Order: sequence, then structure tokens, then C-alpha cells
Amino acid sequence: MPIPLALEKTVKRILNADVYEAAVETPLDRAPLLSTRLSNNVYIKREDLQQVFSFKIRGAYNKMSSLTQAQRDVGVLCASAGNHAQGLAQAAKLMGVKATIVMPVTTPEIKIASVRSRGAKVVLFGDTFNDALTHALKLEKERGLHFIHPFDDPEIIAGQGTVAVEIVHQHSAKIDAIFVPVGGGGLIAGIAAYMKYVRPETRIVGVEYEESACLAAAMRAGRRVKLAQVGIFADGIAVAQVGEHTWPIIKDTVDEVITVSSDEICAAVKDIFDDTRVIAEPAGAVGIAGMKKYVALHQCRQQTLVTISTGANANFDRLRYVTERAEVGEQREAILAVTIPERQGAFRQFVRVLGKRLITEFNYRRDDAEQARIFLGLKIVDAAERQRIVEHLQASGYGVLDLTDNELAKTHIRHMVGGKAESTGSERLTRFEFPERPGALADFLTLLGARWNITLFHYRNHGAAYGRVLAGMQVPKSETKAFRESLTQLSYRHWDETDNAAYSLFLS
Repeated sequence: MPIPLALEKTVKRILNADVYEAAVETPLDRAPLLSTRLSNNVYIKREDLQQVFSFKIRGAYNKMSSLTQAQRDVGVLCASAGNHAQGLAQAAKLMGVKATIVMPVTTPEIKIASVRSRGAKVVLFGDTFNDALTHALKLEKERGLHFIHPFDDPEIIAGQGTVAVEIVHQHSAKIDAIFVPVGGGGLIAGIAAYMKYVRPETRIVGVEYEESACLAAAMRAGRRVKLAQVGIFADGIAVAQVGEHTWPIIKDTVDEVITVSSDEICAAVKDIFDDTRVIAEPAGAVGIAGMKKYVALHQCRQQTLVTISTGANANFDRLRYVTERAEVGEQREAILAVTIPERQGAFRQFVRVLGKRLITEFNYRRDDAEQARIFLGLKIVDAAERQRIVEHLQASGYGVLDLTDNELAKTHIRHMVGGKAESTGSERLTRFEFPERPGALADFLTLLGARWNITLFHYRNHGAAYGRVLAGMQVPKSETKAFRESLTQLSYRHWDETDNAAYSLFLS
């Protein structure tokens, strides 16, 4: 089959890419624990070992190398909340070029400090990446600076493609599949182009966070699709649309796309840590999460599987959330709501029925004379054991509700079990995400709390760019329409949880 001309051009760019003044050839390490668990030979390409702790330095430096001296003299800029910002700042520093980086106000201080330490000027603007991008493009016109796109540029794609060149050099034997995290598509376009040119038998599998799966949407539609909303848990790949330059390459070279949940990503962060002792950022662990799902789906054994640990710029505060959710994502913790009789000795009898199982969480407060409701966490081996436990408890006469996949229960309820309010008539329960910036909470309370009585409120900082809030409000039926209009005006992502079973059991 003849090689398409566009693919051949991309491969030539990759082979001529100038990256090694800034990047290093990172190791391709075998992951012994994952290999044993998955019954396959698992290798991790350690891009977290670059000087800026991510692969982004490759594309940034290659693009900078392609600029004319006149373009370098006026300076460069980009919009980024993380790894591209640090990559471009480092590339500019090495070349003696002035760099301006526009970052959202919600960017964690550790990333802002990292960019500034490399000599770049930081401009904080807006709550989201799109806000920062709009402002950066405005600065490009006003100041004549040269804009460097984070992924949608042939030279960026070529720089990232050098990862594949190294993989082929480091593993001369057959590679059955490579799992690549996908945001805008710069990395997977470069890797897929090179691999399909030199080893067309290797499967290229894109992996996306399920709330920012723009490539999966494009593959289904056969064209680029822009997502209406993007989840930001895996912020390094939180992109609404694959690139104009990346899509023509991806659509012809990527064999499969897998989406993964935040819990599965948290479990993958732990997997990488167990094998390497490195704490990957969520986007950096997406490939492992997809690989595990692929193995379960295709039941493959004794194959050689490669993924890329794309970055380790994790916000330390977020680790609390990651560790909290890792066991659930690994199917090693069951979260259950169990109803037992409210009488003396009932707890002791319940524990006997549970047997010698490791309890990870046990929350209860009396609020009913007849029944007690327990929020229970149990250590398990897999999902099958979880089902056996549920059936065993039900056969023993207990009411059981499996909350393991209930986002409300895992994010909020488990921290709030403490009794129900006596009277909260016409209460509506809503779960929100809002930008973690000064004044965001005040804005929220000003718009909603001024009109409707707040009956419940729970917020925990997860070290992310967005906060997670659970709010109960007394909204008479006659004001339901006005309430919904106010939520739209607020423009924060939100979910109505009034009918959630976990809420009914523990809070309402």
C-alpha cells in the first residue's frame, strides 16, 4: 500500500526535528508489577524525566528552532495552564528569546512559579484556557508577538513525534500496541505518523478522559467536533476539539480510541507510582488507564504494550483526591449504603455477618428510631467480589445500595454523614463545579443565596483548578423556573442531585 504524501512529509519533519538541545532521550522502562498483573509485557516511556517534567519541551523547542531570527527578535507567546507553558518558557530561555505566557487565574501557583523561574513573563487572565487563549491572540495582534500553539502546528507535531523514534530505537522487537494520551492530538499525531510509516502492524490506541473525549467524538462523526463542555480533572488533555493539523493525520493512523473515568485515572496514577515511584499528573497516567481497559476488553496476553508517562507536573494538593479515589478506580474498594435495625447489638451482629473483611470506612449517626443507615467502605479484590458481598448482605436480611459508581456519594456524602435535618421543605440539591479563584464562592452565594435559603453546603478543596460544591436550597415549586434560569446565568457546570438515592438515604 503506498504511503500517503502528507504522512511522508510528517515523517520527514520528525526525522529532521531539532529537539535535543533541550530534550533528552528518556528511558523506555519495563513495568514489572503491571506486566505481572496484566499478563503482558508493559513498557512506560518516561517523558516525566524531561527537565520540564513533560514531553512538551520537544515540540516547543522544535517550533522555536523553525522561527526566523526576525520572529525570535520580537518574542513569542502562548496560552497554557501547564506543560506547554513550561516547555515554551524553557525553550525560549535556552535560545535567549523573550516569552510571554498567558495563564488562567485559576492556574496553581506551583506552575506559575515554574514558568517565571525560567525567565518568562506571566500574564494571568480569565478563569479558563479559552479565556487565556482569547487574550493571548489579542496580545499577538497588539504587540506583534509570535504565537506558539500548544499542539496544532506541523513543527509541534514533528517535535512530539521524536518520542516514537526513540521507542523504535529502544525496542527493536515487535510492539503490539502503543497507548497515547490525547488532548488536541499533537503527541498522538506525531507518534502515529512515525509508527505507521516504519511499523504499520503496531496498533495505535488513543486514550481520553471521558469528559474531554473530543477525538472519540470526531471518530464517530468522521470530522472534527467541538465539545460543548470539557471536564478538567485531567487538565493536561482538557481540550474541546482536536487540531486542524492533527486531525488529518490521526483519522488515518489511529486504530482505536478508549475513554477512561477519573477513578480509573486515579488508579493508574497509583500503578505508575508502584512501578516507578514517580507521581504522574492525571493526564500523564491516562495511557495506563486505557491500556488496562484495552487488556480487559480484548483479553490479550503475552503482548508487548507501550504507553507514555507524559508528565509529572502534579499539583501536590490534588494527591488527596487521587489517593481517595484510586482504590475505587482499581475495583479494590466497595462503597455501600447498608440499612440495619436500630436496636442494641445490631452493629455487632452486622460486623459478624461481614466477616473478616478489611473495613476502609464506617460512617453512621442515629436519626431514626427504627432503622440505622451506614455508609460503608470495604477492601475488595475485584468487582465480582463486590457483587458477592452485596448478595451476601441482602441474603442476611440487610437493605443494601451499591454507591461505588455514585459521584455524589464519593465526592460529598461520605464526608457529610451525620444526621438529617428536621425540616427542609422544598429542598433542591445541586452539585456544582466552579473555578478556584478568589471571589468565586462569593459570586456563587451572591447569585443564589440572596434569593433562596441555603439548607446544605459542602465544599472541599481538591487542589484542582475547579472547586466542587454540593448545595441544598429551599426552592418553592412556583420558583423552579427562576431557579433554573439563575443556574444558567451562573454558567458553572452543575447537576441536579435531588433524586439521588444517596441523598435520600443520608441527608434528606
